Amino acid sequence: MNSSAATEPDTEAATEKAENTPRWVYSPLGRSIAPLRRYWRDKVVSDVDHKAVVAKIALECPATPRYILMIMMSAGIAILGLLLSSPAVVIGAMLLSPLMSPILGVGFALATGKQKWLRISARSLALGSIAAVLFAALIVLVSPLQTVTEEIAARTRPNLFDLLVALFSSIAGSYAMIRGREGSIVGVAIATALMPPLAVVGFGLATFNWTVFFGALGLFFTNFLTIALTATLMARLYGFRTTLSTRQGWFQNVGIFFIFVALAIPLGLSLRQIAWEASAQRIVKNTIEAEFGDRSRISEQSIDWDSEPLRITATVLTPEFDADANEDITRSLRRRLGDDLTVSIEQFRVGADPGAAEQAELARARAAEQAAATERQIAGMVDRMAVAAGVARGDVMLDRETRRIAATAKPLPQLSLSGYRELESRVTKSVPGWTASLRPPLLQLPRIAMEDGKPNEAGQASLELAIWAAERTGVPVMVLGNAEDAAIVANLLSDAGIDSSVTETAGSDTVELSWITI
Repeated sequence: MNSSAATEPDTEAATEKAENTPRWVYSPLGRSIAPLRRYWRDKVVSDVDHKAVVAKIALECPATPRYILMIMMSAGIAILGLLLSSPAVVIGAMLLSPLMSPILGVGFALATGKQKWLRISARSLALGSIAAVLFAALIVLVSPLQTVTEEIAARTRPNLFDLLVALFSSIAGSYAMIRGREGSIVGVAIATALMPPLAVVGFGLATFNWTVFFGALGLFFTNFLTIALTATLMARLYGFRTTLSTRQGWFQNVGIFFIFVALAIPLGLSLRQIAWEASAQRIVKNTIEAEFGDRSRISEQSIDWDSEPLRITATVLTPEFDADANEDITRSLRRRLGDDLTVSIEQFRVGADPGAAEQAELARARAAEQAAATERQIAGMVDRMAVAAGVARGDVMLDRETRRIAATAKPLPQLSLSGYRELESRVTKSVPGWTASLRPPLLQLPRIAMEDGKPNEAGQASLELAIWAAERTGVPVMVLGNAEDAAIVANLLSDAGIDSSVTETAGSDTVELSWITI
């Protein structure tokens, strides 16, 4: 009786274990790898302190003030590195990013089936991501640099290599966490896949560049899913206990597999497109070099991938002009790249000596640098004029041919005509060779103090201010004063090209000016 009672629970346990064991374990393949499974279970998994690993990851998952602060600082440094196109600064930002714990928390929570842990980790990751995006966008808004650099553009076209970066980062991070060898370098590996895309999302939001915004957002979600799901597989591989049944676990594994396939297919196609573009760039370069020979040099080369037909442009420094270059290169490239393209080659003649091309290219680089500097000065002048006038940049009129800049000012509190003239003078001085014209509001014109039949020193200054305002507005002026003084001021205005009308008043040593409006 006792023996039968003792063996009955063992029999039930064995039956339950057999029911929960996948059928493939009893197949020929399962039996062949059984020794490897036993080795992994007895020699590898048994050495892992599962409770300690779970406790450590769970402890660092909540969104604390320190976590949010470090996320924002990392995003700030990352966006500055991206704006400066400095990989070193971007890498430095990764040292601060604390994204490893919550994203591994999501992966391990999925593996163990702990819903509460999953909610805490997902909440921390969401709050950190929003904080990073908003802080990066704020920096871009106040930054004078808002151009799409190569570092930014590189985060807007996710491809299969990006998925592999996230995959390897997650494997390294999960292994280091499980084996108790985590550190800042492993955190950098995971942050590399997440923080720069988040910073670029902030850039796209701040500049309303939705191509950049959605491209970087796609890269972030691709890397996030890859890292989290890889962490889930690593946790399952190292035997972390789960509340899921065997059937649920297998459904989860199959779901993860299909997610990876769904991510890999479009990313692979994107990588294929990038590879084709790189090959096309090389073909274009080789074709142009073959057309012009060894003594020539390609100064600039670009392909507009979005245009239809494909537009290829290049600048070549050559000792001899080639009149048939466009036709020959177009014909050659159409055979290799397809018929839907156009070619435009700009040729600059240089000396035939070996250093002539280098000297010409250096001169072009200097000219381009000078032109870029001038454009920055002009952009700054437009900004200053917009601020001075109290209007938007689009309301500032710019004439490059005559080198003039103009705007109509809005009335600003406590600002007189002399204030507007001073603002115009500052704008003019910012870029030598340009003329600024700020049209002031029709404010009160100054009085002209007279002495010995002419304006005194203060009156002369007031007259010059009135002439400036009348020239900018184009509105005629009414002159009020005694007959003699009013006539003198009216003549001075006429000499300056200002239309005026005289109204005589009795006994005054000053002349008043006012606008004649209909």
